[in-house]
Amino acid sequence: MNNEFHYDYKTVQGFVLSAIFWGVIGLVMGLLISAQLWDANLNFGEYFSYGRLRTLHVNVLAYGLGIGAEFGIFYYIVMRLTKRPLVLPKLARFHLWLFNVGMVLATLSLFAGMNQSLEYAEFEWPIDIAIVILWVLFAINVLGNVFTRKEKNMYVSLWYVIATIITVAILYIVNNLAIPASLTKSYHLFAGVNSANVEWWYGHNAVGFLFTTPILAMFYYFLPKSTGLPIYSHRLSIISFWSLIFAYLWTGAHHLVYTPLPDWIQTLGIAFTLFLIAPSWGSVVNGYFTVDRDWSKMRTNYLTKFFIVGITFYGLQTIQGPSQGIRVISSLIHYTDWVPGHVHMGTMGWVTMVICASVYYMIPAMYKTEIYSQKLANIHFWIVLIGQLMFSITMWITGIQQGAMWKMTNADGSLQYTFMETLVRNYPYWQMRTVAGVIFVVGMLFFVYNVLMTIKKGNDLAKQAA
Repeated sequence: MNNEFHYDYKTVQGFVLSAIFWGVIGLVMGLLISAQLWDANLNFGEYFSYGRLRTLHVNVLAYGLGIGAEFGIFYYIVMRLTKRPLVLPKLARFHLWLFNVGMVLATLSLFAGMNQSLEYAEFEWPIDIAIVILWVLFAINVLGNVFTRKEKNMYVSLWYVIATIITVAILYIVNNLAIPASLTKSYHLFAGVNSANVEWWYGHNAVGFLFTTPILAMFYYFLPKSTGLPIYSHRLSIISFWSLIFAYLWTGAHHLVYTPLPDWIQTLGIAFTLFLIAPSWGSVVNGYFTVDRDWSKMRTNYLTKFFIVGITFYGLQTIQGPSQGIRVISSLIHYTDWVPGHVHMGTMGWVTMVICASVYYMIPAMYKTEIYSQKLANIHFWIVLIGQLMFSITMWITGIQQGAMWKMTNADGSLQYTFMETLVRNYPYWQMRTVAGVIFVVGMLFFVYNVLMTIKKGNDLAKQAA
């Protein structure tokens, strides 16, 4: 009997479609808040003001698009690498429904102004409990498959999946320890410098274990599958994995340079951040040398471009990030628009490119068909690449300008520019960022259309076969 029949693709498809739904909402919010920065008239009352929508934009895209896609893609990868269907397919289906109900409630809570005021951890305690339950359901299914796998060898993608599940659980629970004051308000268990230290231990590692390890799991699985080229070095992938896992958890303090945090903790964070360049580039090199066997794949295989450009942005991100941790560089760019430029190079370049390519591979494989249009996929690639580059470069220029103007002094030591003078200089770049955002969103709409039409094509073929 064909084992394909037993794979629970409905749950995978459900998470992919959910991620697309939340992604469209989050992207539209991003466009609006980018325009609100240079036109205050676009703030529409309390609920559609920058203060509310900026938090929503981050959380809807991080959790709705990012984590939603990761849930679906992880289920797909784990089934294939363990060579068995999900241990508890009904639990996975419940996980899908609970995820979307949780996203609705979480979104409404942020609209209502319920907020812990912790970066990437804004949800209040009732939502936090729901997220923990959601993660436990996910862990049961994935780890159940790993422990009962029929394929005894564990490919590197499974190691990244396991690291994601275990580490995110520890990070989320510790950082969200709070004392409830009411159903809608709680107070962080930690205070002052301790609160800041724990928050950025969590904050930086949330990026590491929600937008690095999961995406590397996808990269290592789908690059060889889509190109037909074996990964260059399994040994290098494992060395990179353990080095990354060891170093990442020590790096959060580089967000707190020049704060009251003890200097030794800051220095420890900076040292481990610089060390991170090596394991990160281990994966970059592995990707390049995999395709080095046949660079014609960049022309002939539309997915190769997504993966190689994605890992290139990851490489740039992991040079730029550690460099920003160095005190003298941090003093120039911290609190400026350079930081959103850095973050969006990762989210729009590395994370989105690899997730989109993974979905492009999965959907035709699940529906036993071909992608609806390779031409549209290539258009999608070039448009989002242009949008992302415009976005990041304009923000980097703005950030350097901001930092330099804030530091400039007259001969008597007084500031050369007022805050308002530095602010006005940002407007042309903010407007360019909005244009870049529009370009990027148009590219993503090509992706959405292509995926939906591929699903329709697959369903039509199944009906004809029946």
